[in-house]
Amino acid sequence: MDRVKAALDDWASPAAIIEGRLFRCVSRTGSIWGRGITEKVIWHIVKKYAASAGIQQLSPHDCRRTCARLCHAAGGELEQIQFLLGHVSVATTERYLGCKQRLRHAVNDQIGLEP
Repeated sequence: MDRVKAALDDWASPAAIIEGRLFRCVSRTGSIWGRGITEKVIWHIVKKYAASAGIQQLSPHDCRRTCARLCHAAGGELEQIQFLLGHVSVATTERYLGCKQRLRHAVNDQIGLEP
């Protein structure tokens, strides 16, 4: 995560971006115009590169679900993923990820605090 932040800072600093949208429209002459790119522009870019990677069917929800599952596979806590997705209930996040908390074999049972 620090690497991504550093890369964005390295890019934003020379562009003199100190407020507003980070990604902006740039004309062929290199001048910035408009208020920034929209979600629709991002989606067209994502679809273009998905097609070049051989992914024919893709929806924004596929990207959201993939992000959540990758976070979970990397060891992300359900509560953090719940917050990321904006779910009110952790049970919704569990269903979304296709997982269940294992209460019979909870992770905190392994910390060695038995008398």
